[in-house]
Amino acid sequence: MNVGGEGLLAPARSAADLSPLEWKFSQVFGERTAGEEVQEVDIISAIEFDRTGDHLATGDRGGRVVLFERTDTKDHGGHRRDLERMDYSISRHPEFRYKTEFQSHEPEFDYLKSLEIEEKINKIRWCQTANGALFLLSTNDKTIKFWKIQEKKVKKVCEMNVDASKSVENGAVGSLSASSKPSLANGVCKERPISSPSNDNSIPSGGLPSLHLPVVVTSHETSLMARCRRVYAHAHDYHINSISNNSDGETFISADDLRINLWNLEISNQSFNIVDVKPTNMEDLTEVITSAEFHPTHCNMLAYSSSRGSIRLIDLRQSALCDTHSKLFEEREVPGSRSFFTEIIASISDIKFAKNGRQVLSRDYMTLKLWDINMDSGPVATFQVHEYLRPKLCDLYENDSIFDKFECCLSGDGHRVATGSYSNQFRVFGCSEGSTEATTLEASKNPMRRQVQTPSRPSRSLGNLPRVLRRGADNSGADANGNSFDFTTKLLHLAWHPTENSLACAASNSLYMYYA
Repeated sequence: MNVGGEGLLAPARSAADLSPLEWKFSQVFGERTAGEEVQEVDIISAIEFDRTGDHLATGDRGGRVVLFERTDTKDHGGHRRDLERMDYSISRHPEFRYKTEFQSHEPEFDYLKSLEIEEKINKIRWCQTANGALFLLSTNDKTIKFWKIQEKKVKKVCEMNVDASKSVENGAVGSLSASSKPSLANGVCKERPISSPSNDNSIPSGGLPSLHLPVVVTSHETSLMARCRRVYAHAHDYHINSISNNSDGETFISADDLRINLWNLEISNQSFNIVDVKPTNMEDLTEVITSAEFHPTHCNMLAYSSSRGSIRLIDLRQSALCDTHSKLFEEREVPGSRSFFTEIIASISDIKFAKNGRQVLSRDYMTLKLWDINMDSGPVATFQVHEYLRPKLCDLYENDSIFDKFECCLSGDGHRVATGSYSNQFRVFGCSEGSTEATTLEASKNPMRRQVQTPSRPSRSLGNLPRVLRRGADNSGADANGNSFDFTTKLLHLAWHPTENSLACAASNSLYMYYA
Protein backbone atom coordinates (compact mmCIF):
# COMPACT_ATOMS: atom_id res chain seq x y z
CA MET A 1 0.00 0.00 0.00
CA ASN A 2 1.57 3.23 -1.13
CA VAL A 3 0.38 5.98 1.19
CA GLY A 4 2.97 8.60 0.36
CA GLY A 5 3.43 11.86 2.21
CA GLU A 6 4.43 12.03 5.85
CA GLY A 7 1.80 9.67 7.21
CA LEU A 8 3.24 6.19 6.92
CA LEU A 9 0.80 3.56 8.07
CA ALA A 10 3.33 1.31 9.75
CA PRO A 11 6.99 0.31 9.49
CA ALA A 12 7.97 -2.45 7.11
CA ARG A 13 7.11 -5.90 8.41
CA SER A 14 8.52 -9.34 7.76
CA ALA A 15 6.59 -11.88 5.71
CA ALA A 16 5.69 -13.78 8.88
CA ASP A 17 4.25 -10.64 10.46
CA LEU A 18 2.17 -9.93 7.35
CA SER A 19 0.59 -13.37 7.31
CA PRO A 20 -3.00 -13.53 8.62
CA LEU A 21 -3.37 -14.24 12.31
CA GLU A 22 -4.82 -17.56 13.39
CA TRP A 23 -7.50 -16.66 15.93
CA LYS A 24 -8.39 -19.09 18.71
CA PHE A 25 -11.17 -19.15 21.24
CA SER A 26 -10.15 -18.17 24.76
CA GLN A 27 -13.19 -17.65 26.99
CA VAL A 28 -16.87 -16.84 27.05
CA PHE A 29 -18.89 -15.20 29.80
CA GLY A 30 -22.68 -15.40 29.87
CA GLU A 31 -22.96 -18.04 27.17
CA ARG A 32 -26.50 -18.84 26.13
CA THR A 33 -27.83 -22.36 26.00
CA ALA A 34 -29.72 -23.48 22.93
CA GLY A 35 -33.16 -21.95 22.87
CA GLU A 36 -32.54 -19.72 25.87
CA GLU A 37 -34.36 -16.41 25.68
CA VAL A 38 -32.19 -13.36 26.21
CA GLN A 39 -33.50 -10.65 28.48
CA GLU A 40 -33.29 -7.16 26.99
CA VAL A 41 -31.53 -5.78 30.09
CA ASP A 42 -28.71 -8.34 29.74
CA ILE A 43 -27.63 -7.32 26.24
CA ILE A 44 -24.12 -5.82 26.30
CA SER A 45 -24.03 -2.23 25.03
CA ALA A 46 -20.44 -1.11 25.78
CA ILE A 47 -17.02 -2.73 26.16
CA GLU A 48 -13.61 -1.28 26.99
CA PHE A 49 -10.10 -2.44 28.03
CA ASP A 50 -8.10 -0.25 30.39
CA ARG A 51 -4.69 1.09 29.34
CA THR A 52 -2.76 -1.87 30.74
CA GLY A 53 -5.11 -4.48 29.36
CA ASP A 54 -5.35 -6.09 32.79
CA HIS A 55 -8.96 -5.01 33.28
CA LEU A 56 -12.01 -5.12 31.05
CA ALA A 57 -15.35 -3.40 31.61
CA THR A 58 -18.69 -4.07 29.97
CA GLY A 59 -21.96 -2.17 30.27
CA ASP A 60 -25.42 -3.48 29.45
CA ARG A 61 -28.88 -2.19 28.69
CA GLY A 62 -29.89 -2.74 32.31
CA GLY A 63 -27.50 0.00 33.46
CA ARG A 64 -24.98 -2.40 35.01
CA VAL A 65 -21.21 -2.28 34.69
CA VAL A 66 -19.35 -5.59 34.98
CA LEU A 67 -15.59 -5.70 35.55
CA PHE A 68 -13.19 -8.50 34.64
CA GLU A 69 -9.53 -8.81 35.60
CA ARG A 70 -6.72 -10.70 33.95
CA THR A 71 -5.38 -13.68 35.86
CA ASP A 72 -2.84 -15.51 33.68
CA THR A 73 -0.04 -12.95 34.18
CA LYS A 74 -0.26 -13.17 37.96
CA ASP A 75 0.69 -16.83 37.99
CA HIS A 76 4.22 -16.17 36.73
CA GLY A 77 5.35 -14.38 39.88
CA GLY A 78 6.05 -11.07 38.20
CA HIS A 79 4.39 -8.24 36.36
CA ARG A 80 3.81 -8.95 32.69
CA ARG A 81 5.84 -5.93 31.55
CA ASP A 82 8.76 -6.99 33.74
CA LEU A 83 8.66 -10.44 32.20
CA GLU A 84 8.63 -8.95 28.72
CA ARG A 85 11.75 -6.94 29.52
CA MET A 86 13.47 -10.19 30.54
CA ASP A 87 12.47 -11.73 27.19
CA TYR A 88 10.32 -14.19 29.07
CA SER A 89 7.79 -15.92 26.89
CA ILE A 90 4.32 -16.28 28.34
CA SER A 91 2.99 -19.44 26.77
CA ARG A 92 -0.51 -19.23 28.19
CA HIS A 93 -3.19 -17.31 26.38
CA PRO A 94 -4.90 -14.34 28.09
CA GLU A 95 -7.38 -15.37 30.76
CA PHE A 96 -9.85 -13.14 32.55
CA ARG A 97 -12.12 -13.72 35.49
CA TYR A 98 -15.17 -11.96 36.83
CA LYS A 99 -14.15 -9.25 39.30
CA THR A 100 -17.27 -7.36 40.35
CA GLU A 101 -20.35 -5.56 39.06
CA PHE A 102 -22.43 -2.61 40.14
CA GLN A 103 -25.55 -0.74 39.11
CA SER A 104 -24.31 2.37 37.35
CA HIS A 105 -27.57 3.92 36.10
CA GLU A 106 -31.26 3.58 36.90
CA PRO A 107 -34.21 4.40 34.63
CA GLU A 108 -35.36 8.00 35.05
CA PHE A 109 -38.14 10.22 33.83
CA ASP A 110 -37.78 13.83 32.71
CA TYR A 111 -41.03 15.40 33.85
CA LEU A 112 -40.33 18.70 32.09
CA LYS A 113 -40.02 17.02 28.70
CA SER A 114 -42.21 13.99 29.45
CA LEU A 115 -39.28 11.87 28.37
CA GLU A 116 -38.25 8.50 29.72
CA ILE A 117 -34.48 8.13 30.14
CA GLU A 118 -33.42 4.52 29.87
CA GLU A 119 -30.63 3.10 31.96
CA LYS A 120 -28.65 1.60 29.05
CA ILE A 121 -24.90 2.21 29.25
CA ASN A 122 -23.80 3.94 26.04
CA LYS A 123 -20.06 4.23 26.69
CA ILE A 124 -17.44 3.30 29.28
CA ARG A 125 -14.02 4.93 29.54
CA TRP A 126 -11.26 4.02 31.97
CA CYS A 127 -9.46 6.80 33.84
CA GLN A 128 -6.02 6.88 35.41
CA THR A 129 -5.56 4.63 38.43
CA ALA A 130 -4.45 5.97 41.81
CA ASN A 131 -3.55 4.29 45.11
CA GLY A 132 -4.54 0.88 43.83
CA ALA A 133 -8.08 2.01 43.00
CA LEU A 134 -9.74 1.79 39.58
CA PHE A 135 -11.60 4.75 38.10
CA LEU A 136 -13.98 4.83 35.16
CA LEU A 137 -16.60 6.97 33.48
CA SER A 138 -19.94 5.54 32.39
CA THR A 139 -22.80 7.27 30.65
CA ASN A 140 -26.36 6.66 29.55
CA ASP A 141 -28.29 9.03 27.28
CA LYS A 142 -28.19 11.99 29.67
CA THR A 143 -25.99 11.46 32.73
CA ILE A 144 -22.29 10.70 33.12
CA LYS A 145 -20.96 9.15 36.32
CA PHE A 146 -17.42 8.89 37.69
CA TRP A 147 -16.83 5.64 39.59
CA LYS A 148 -14.14 4.54 42.00
CA ILE A 149 -13.68 0.80 42.51
CA GLN A 150 -11.44 -0.13 45.40
CA GLU A 151 -10.65 -3.18 47.50
CA LYS A 152 -11.36 -2.63 51.18
CA LYS A 153 -10.39 -4.95 54.00
CA VAL A 154 -13.33 -6.53 55.74
CA LYS A 155 -13.73 -5.73 59.43
CA LYS A 156 -15.20 -8.48 61.57
CA VAL A 157 -16.29 -8.86 65.17
CA CYS A 158 -13.69 -11.26 66.52
CA GLU A 159 -14.72 -11.64 70.16
CA MET A 160 -17.75 -10.54 72.14
CA ASN A 161 -16.44 -11.48 75.66
CA VAL A 162 -20.00 -12.06 76.82
CA ASP A 163 -20.91 -14.60 79.50
CA ALA A 164 -21.96 -17.58 77.43
CA SER A 165 -24.30 -18.84 80.15
CA LYS A 166 -26.36 -15.68 80.00
CA SER A 167 -26.41 -14.81 76.30
CA VAL A 168 -25.28 -16.03 72.95
CA GLU A 169 -23.41 -14.42 70.10
CA ASN A 170 -23.93 -10.73 69.31
CA GLY A 171 -26.16 -10.29 72.33
CA ALA A 172 -28.97 -12.55 71.12
CA VAL A 173 -30.98 -14.11 73.93
CA GLY A 174 -30.20 -17.81 74.37
CA SER A 175 -32.70 -20.56 75.03
CA LEU A 176 -33.91 -20.37 78.61
CA SER A 177 -35.27 -23.08 80.83
CA ALA A 178 -38.40 -22.46 82.85
CA SER A 179 -36.41 -21.79 85.96
CA SER A 180 -33.78 -19.54 84.36
CA LYS A 181 -33.73 -15.84 84.88
CA PRO A 182 -34.32 -13.35 82.04
CA SER A 183 -31.22 -12.05 80.27
CA LEU A 184 -30.79 -8.65 78.69
CA ALA A 185 -29.19 -7.95 75.34
CA ASN A 186 -25.82 -7.15 76.91
CA GLY A 187 -25.77 -10.34 78.92
CA VAL A 188 -26.62 -8.80 82.30
CA CYS A 189 -29.16 -10.73 84.36
CA LYS A 190 -31.49 -8.81 86.66
CA GLU A 191 -33.55 -10.30 89.42
CA ARG A 192 -36.54 -7.99 89.06
CA PRO A 193 -38.42 -6.88 85.94
CA ILE A 194 -37.05 -3.83 84.16
CA SER A 195 -40.20 -1.84 84.86
CA SER A 196 -40.22 -2.53 88.62
CA PRO A 197 -39.35 0.50 90.69
CA SER A 198 -35.93 0.46 92.33
CA ASN A 199 -33.67 2.99 93.92
CA ASP A 200 -30.67 0.62 93.80
CA ASN A 201 -28.47 2.18 91.12
CA SER A 202 -25.20 1.02 92.64
CA ILE A 203 -22.68 -0.99 90.61
CA PRO A 204 -21.38 -4.13 92.29
CA SER A 205 -17.81 -4.07 93.46
CA GLY A 206 -15.52 -5.24 90.70
CA GLY A 207 -17.86 -3.92 88.01
CA LEU A 208 -20.09 -5.93 85.71
CA PRO A 209 -18.07 -8.95 84.62
CA SER A 210 -20.42 -9.90 81.78
CA LEU A 211 -20.49 -6.46 80.05
CA HIS A 212 -17.63 -5.95 77.60
CA LEU A 213 -17.17 -4.06 74.34
CA PRO A 214 -16.85 -6.28 71.24
CA VAL A 215 -13.40 -6.70 69.71
CA VAL A 216 -13.36 -5.63 66.03
CA VAL A 217 -10.41 -6.73 63.92
CA THR A 218 -9.46 -6.23 60.26
CA SER A 219 -9.33 -9.58 58.50
CA HIS A 220 -7.20 -10.58 55.54
CA GLU A 221 -10.32 -10.81 53.37
CA THR A 222 -11.07 -7.95 50.99
CA SER A 223 -14.29 -6.73 49.44
CA LEU A 224 -14.61 -4.66 46.27
CA MET A 225 -16.56 -1.47 46.75
CA ALA A 226 -17.84 0.68 43.87
CA ARG A 227 -18.60 4.25 44.83
CA CYS A 228 -19.93 7.04 42.63
CA ARG A 229 -17.60 10.01 43.10
CA ARG A 230 -19.18 12.50 40.70
CA VAL A 231 -22.36 12.88 38.64
CA TYR A 232 -22.21 15.07 35.54
CA ALA A 233 -25.78 15.85 34.56
CA HIS A 234 -28.08 18.41 32.88
CA ALA A 235 -25.58 19.42 30.19
CA HIS A 236 -27.05 17.68 27.11
CA ASP A 237 -30.39 18.26 25.42
CA TYR A 238 -29.82 15.31 23.10
CA HIS A 239 -28.61 11.77 23.68
CA ILE A 240 -24.95 11.40 24.61
CA ASN A 241 -23.17 9.27 22.00
CA SER A 242 -19.53 9.63 23.12
CA ILE A 243 -17.27 10.30 26.07
CA SER A 244 -13.48 10.46 25.85
CA ASN A 245 -10.70 11.03 28.36
CA ASN A 246 -8.01 13.59 27.78
CA SER A 247 -4.34 12.61 28.00
CA ASP A 248 -3.86 15.27 30.71
CA GLY A 249 -5.76 13.02 33.12
CA GLU A 250 -7.86 15.95 34.31
CA THR A 251 -10.53 16.57 31.67
CA PHE A 252 -12.87 14.68 29.37
CA ILE A 253 -15.40 15.44 26.66
CA SER A 254 -18.99 14.35 26.16
CA ALA A 255 -20.79 14.62 22.83
CA ASP A 256 -24.41 14.51 21.74
CA ASP A 257 -25.97 15.11 18.32
CA LEU A 258 -25.27 18.85 18.25
CA ARG A 259 -22.78 19.74 20.98
CA ILE A 260 -19.49 18.68 22.54
CA ASN A 261 -18.82 19.69 26.15
CA LEU A 262 -15.52 19.79 28.01
CA TRP A 263 -15.52 18.74 31.67
CA ASN A 264 -13.06 18.72 34.54
CA LEU A 265 -13.19 15.44 36.43
CA GLU A 266 -13.26 17.29 39.75
CA ILE A 267 -16.08 19.70 38.80
CA SER A 268 -19.49 18.19 38.17
CA ASN A 269 -21.69 21.29 38.11
CA GLN A 270 -20.00 23.12 35.24
CA SER A 271 -18.89 22.26 31.71
CA PHE A 272 -17.68 24.27 28.74
CA ASN A 273 -19.31 23.99 25.34
CA ILE A 274 -16.50 23.72 22.78
CA VAL A 275 -18.42 22.58 19.68
CA ASP A 276 -21.95 23.62 18.74
CA VAL A 277 -23.33 22.73 15.32
CA LYS A 278 -26.92 23.67 16.10
CA PRO A 279 -28.19 26.12 13.45
CA THR A 280 -30.36 29.10 14.32
CA ASN A 281 -33.17 27.49 12.38
CA MET A 282 -33.37 23.73 12.94
CA GLU A 283 -34.74 23.34 9.42
CA ASP A 284 -31.25 24.24 8.20
CA LEU A 285 -29.70 21.29 10.03
CA THR A 286 -27.78 19.12 7.55
CA GLU A 287 -25.63 16.90 9.77
CA VAL A 288 -25.20 15.79 13.37
CA ILE A 289 -22.25 14.70 15.50
CA THR A 290 -21.98 10.91 15.71
CA SER A 291 -18.74 10.30 17.63
CA ALA A 292 -15.91 12.25 19.28
CA GLU A 293 -12.52 11.31 20.70
CA PHE A 294 -9.49 13.04 22.18
CA HIS A 295 -6.06 12.58 20.63
CA PRO A 296 -4.15 9.92 22.64
CA THR A 297 -1.13 12.14 23.37
CA HIS A 298 -1.91 15.76 22.44
CA CYS A 299 -4.30 17.17 25.06
CA ASN A 300 -5.27 20.09 22.81
CA MET A 301 -6.50 18.01 19.87
CA LEU A 302 -9.69 16.06 19.32
CA ALA A 303 -11.66 14.69 16.41
CA TYR A 304 -15.36 14.26 15.82
CA SER A 305 -17.32 12.59 13.05
CA SER A 306 -20.60 13.50 11.41
CA SER A 307 -23.60 11.85 9.82
CA ARG A 308 -22.38 12.99 6.39
CA GLY A 309 -19.24 10.89 6.54
CA SER A 310 -16.73 13.60 7.45
CA ILE A 311 -14.21 13.82 10.29
CA ARG A 312 -13.12 17.15 11.72
CA LEU A 313 -9.90 17.66 13.64
CA ILE A 314 -9.97 20.62 16.01
CA ASP A 315 -7.31 22.36 18.10
CA LEU A 316 -8.37 23.79 21.46
CA ARG A 317 -5.49 26.28 21.31
CA GLN A 318 -7.07 28.13 18.41
CA SER A 319 -10.32 29.12 20.07
CA ALA A 320 -12.41 28.44 23.15
CA LEU A 321 -15.40 27.71 20.90
CA CYS A 322 -14.18 25.49 18.08
CA ASP A 323 -16.68 26.46 15.39
CA THR A 324 -13.94 26.09 12.79
CA HIS A 325 -11.87 22.97 12.32
CA SER A 326 -8.15 22.58 11.74
CA LYS A 327 -8.59 19.79 9.20
CA LEU A 328 -11.49 18.16 7.42
CA PHE A 329 -11.32 14.53 6.31
CA GLU A 330 -13.91 13.31 3.85
CA GLU A 331 -14.01 11.09 0.79
CA ARG A 332 -15.09 12.65 -2.44
CA GLU A 333 -18.22 11.20 -3.94
CA VAL A 334 -17.77 9.13 -7.07
CA PRO A 335 -19.75 10.73 -9.93
CA GLY A 336 -22.89 8.79 -10.80
CA SER A 337 -22.85 6.69 -7.64
CA ARG A 338 -25.37 8.70 -5.64
CA SER A 339 -28.60 7.00 -4.53
CA PHE A 340 -31.30 7.38 -1.91
CA PHE A 341 -29.12 5.47 0.59
CA THR A 342 -25.85 7.29 -0.08
CA GLU A 343 -26.07 9.70 2.84
CA ILE A 344 -27.47 7.09 5.24
CA ILE A 345 -24.66 4.57 4.72
CA ALA A 346 -22.04 7.34 4.71
CA SER A 347 -22.85 8.25 8.32
CA ILE A 348 -19.87 7.43 10.55
CA SER A 349 -20.86 5.44 13.63
CA ASP A 350 -17.46 5.32 15.39
CA ILE A 351 -13.95 6.75 15.21
CA LYS A 352 -10.78 5.66 16.98
CA PHE A 353 -7.30 7.15 17.07
CA ALA A 354 -4.37 4.81 16.61
CA LYS A 355 -2.17 4.48 19.68
CA ASN A 356 0.53 6.63 18.07
CA GLY A 357 -2.00 9.33 17.17
CA ARG A 358 -0.99 9.36 13.51
CA GLN A 359 -4.08 7.63 12.10
CA VAL A 360 -7.82 7.73 12.65
CA LEU A 361 -10.02 4.73 11.96
CA SER A 362 -13.67 5.34 11.06
CA ARG A 363 -16.59 2.97 10.56
CA ASP A 364 -19.57 3.73 8.38
CA TYR A 365 -22.29 1.25 7.53
CA MET A 366 -20.47 -0.51 4.71
CA THR A 367 -16.77 0.14 5.24
CA LEU A 368 -13.82 0.79 7.51
CA LYS A 369 -11.63 3.70 6.50
CA LEU A 370 -8.15 4.51 7.75
CA TRP A 371 -7.11 8.15 7.61
CA ASP A 372 -3.70 9.75 8.04
CA ILE A 373 -4.03 13.00 9.98
CA ASN A 374 -1.31 14.51 7.78
CA MET A 375 -3.21 13.75 4.57
CA ASP A 376 -6.72 15.12 4.26
CA SER A 377 -7.20 14.33 0.56
CA GLY A 378 -8.85 11.00 1.32
CA PRO A 379 -8.50 7.76 3.29
CA VAL A 380 -5.25 5.86 2.90
CA ALA A 381 -7.13 2.55 3.01
CA THR A 382 -10.73 1.40 2.69
CA PHE A 383 -11.90 -2.02 3.84
CA GLN A 384 -15.20 -3.47 2.63
CA VAL A 385 -16.95 -5.03 5.65
CA HIS A 386 -20.09 -6.55 4.13
CA GLU A 387 -20.35 -5.51 0.51
CA TYR A 388 -22.89 -8.31 -0.06
CA LEU A 389 -25.47 -6.10 1.67
CA ARG A 390 -25.49 -3.44 -1.01
CA PRO A 391 -28.30 -5.08 -3.04
CA LYS A 392 -30.30 -5.49 0.20
CA LEU A 393 -30.20 -1.85 1.36
CA CYS A 394 -33.90 -1.35 0.70
CA ASP A 395 -34.82 -4.25 2.98
CA LEU A 396 -32.38 -3.06 5.61
CA TYR A 397 -33.95 0.39 5.47
CA GLU A 398 -37.41 -1.08 5.97
CA ASN A 399 -36.40 -2.96 9.13
CA ASP A 400 -34.16 -0.11 10.40
CA SER A 401 -31.01 -2.26 10.33
CA ILE A 402 -29.38 0.32 8.10
CA PHE A 403 -29.19 2.58 11.16
CA ASP A 404 -27.20 0.07 13.25
CA LYS A 405 -24.10 1.64 14.78
CA PHE A 406 -21.07 -0.65 14.55
CA GLU A 407 -17.91 0.12 16.51
CA CYS A 408 -14.32 -0.33 15.33
CA CYS A 409 -10.93 -0.84 16.95
CA LEU A 410 -7.21 -0.96 16.16
CA SER A 411 -4.50 -3.25 17.47
CA GLY A 412 -1.98 -1.75 19.85
CA ASP A 413 0.78 -1.87 17.21
CA GLY A 414 -1.51 -0.30 14.61
CA HIS A 415 -1.01 -3.11 12.07
CA ARG A 416 -4.57 -4.45 12.15
CA VAL A 417 -8.12 -3.16 12.47
CA ALA A 418 -11.36 -4.92 13.36
CA THR A 419 -15.10 -4.32 13.31
CA GLY A 420 -18.36 -6.25 13.63
CA SER A 421 -21.01 -7.34 11.18
CA TYR A 422 -24.18 -9.44 11.09
CA SER A 423 -24.67 -13.12 12.01
CA ASN A 424 -22.45 -12.37 15.04
CA GLN A 425 -19.45 -12.10 12.72
CA PHE A 426 -16.50 -9.77 12.95
CA ARG A 427 -13.76 -8.95 10.48
CA VAL A 428 -10.04 -8.40 10.97
CA PHE A 429 -7.99 -6.56 8.32
CA GLY A 430 -4.26 -6.03 8.06
CA CYS A 431 -3.35 -2.43 7.33
CA SER A 432 0.44 -2.73 7.14
CA GLU A 433 2.13 -2.09 3.82
CA GLY A 434 1.88 -5.26 1.75
CA SER A 435 -0.65 -6.99 4.00
CA THR A 436 -3.47 -8.96 2.35
CA GLU A 437 -5.18 -10.02 5.57
CA ALA A 438 -8.99 -9.91 5.47
CA THR A 439 -10.45 -12.50 7.81
CA THR A 440 -14.06 -13.18 8.76
CA LEU A 441 -14.73 -14.84 12.11
CA GLU A 442 -17.79 -15.75 14.12
CA ALA A 443 -18.40 -14.97 17.79
CA SER A 444 -18.61 -18.56 18.96
CA LYS A 445 -16.37 -21.21 20.49
CA ASN A 446 -15.20 -22.04 16.97
CA PRO A 447 -14.39 -18.60 15.49
CA MET A 448 -13.03 -20.00 12.21
CA ARG A 449 -16.21 -22.00 11.52
CA ARG A 450 -17.59 -19.39 9.16
CA GLN A 451 -14.30 -18.00 7.98
CA VAL A 452 -14.23 -16.33 4.60
CA GLN A 453 -10.69 -15.45 3.56
CA THR A 454 -10.77 -12.86 0.82
CA PRO A 455 -7.62 -11.85 -1.01
CA SER A 456 -7.04 -8.14 -1.23
CA ARG A 457 -7.11 -6.41 -4.54
CA PRO A 458 -6.53 -2.75 -5.37
CA SER A 459 -9.53 -0.97 -6.75
CA ARG A 460 -9.59 1.31 -9.71
CA SER A 461 -8.56 4.87 -9.01
CA LEU A 462 -11.23 7.05 -7.42
CA GLY A 463 -10.88 10.52 -8.83
CA ASN A 464 -7.49 11.89 -7.86
CA LEU A 465 -6.92 9.38 -5.03
CA PRO A 466 -4.71 6.72 -6.66
CA ARG A 467 -3.14 5.84 -3.30
CA VAL A 468 -6.33 4.41 -1.84
CA LEU A 469 -6.52 0.67 -1.31
CA ARG A 470 -9.95 -0.96 -1.16
CA ARG A 471 -9.95 -4.43 0.27
CA GLY A 472 -12.05 -7.20 1.72
CA ALA A 473 -14.94 -7.13 -0.75
CA ASP A 474 -17.17 -10.16 -0.26
CA ASN A 475 -20.18 -10.25 -2.55
CA SER A 476 -21.59 -13.58 -1.43
CA GLY A 477 -24.94 -13.56 0.33
CA ALA A 478 -24.06 -16.69 2.28
CA ASP A 479 -21.19 -17.84 4.44
CA ALA A 480 -18.60 -20.49 3.65
CA ASN A 481 -21.05 -23.22 4.69
CA GLY A 482 -23.82 -21.91 2.48
CA ASN A 483 -25.85 -20.51 5.37
CA SER A 484 -27.73 -17.28 4.82
CA PHE A 485 -26.73 -14.32 6.94
CA ASP A 486 -28.85 -13.44 9.95
CA PHE A 487 -29.47 -9.70 10.22
CA THR A 488 -31.14 -9.99 13.63
CA THR A 489 -27.88 -11.07 15.28
CA LYS A 490 -25.28 -8.34 15.07
CA LEU A 491 -21.91 -7.78 16.65
CA LEU A 492 -21.87 -4.06 17.39
CA HIS A 493 -19.29 -3.82 20.17
CA LEU A 494 -15.72 -5.09 20.32
CA ALA A 495 -12.37 -4.02 21.77
CA TRP A 496 -8.74 -4.87 21.01
CA HIS A 497 -6.30 -5.49 23.86
CA PRO A 498 -3.87 -2.52 24.02
CA THR A 499 -0.66 -4.58 23.92
CA GLU A 500 -1.52 -8.06 22.59
CA ASN A 501 -3.45 -9.67 19.77
CA SER A 502 -6.50 -10.36 21.86
CA LEU A 503 -10.09 -9.37 21.07
CA ALA A 504 -13.17 -9.07 23.24
CA CYS A 505 -16.51 -9.21 21.39
CA ALA A 506 -20.04 -8.70 22.64
CA ALA A 507 -22.64 -10.92 21.00
CA SER A 508 -26.01 -10.15 22.58
CA ASN A 509 -25.56 -10.95 26.30
CA SER A 510 -22.38 -13.02 25.81
CA LEU A 511 -18.79 -11.81 26.02
CA TYR A 512 -16.41 -13.78 23.80
CA MET A 513 -12.62 -13.50 24.02
CA TYR A 514 -10.11 -14.57 21.38
CA TYR A 515 -6.34 -14.55 21.01
CA ALA A 516 -3.86 -15.04 18.17
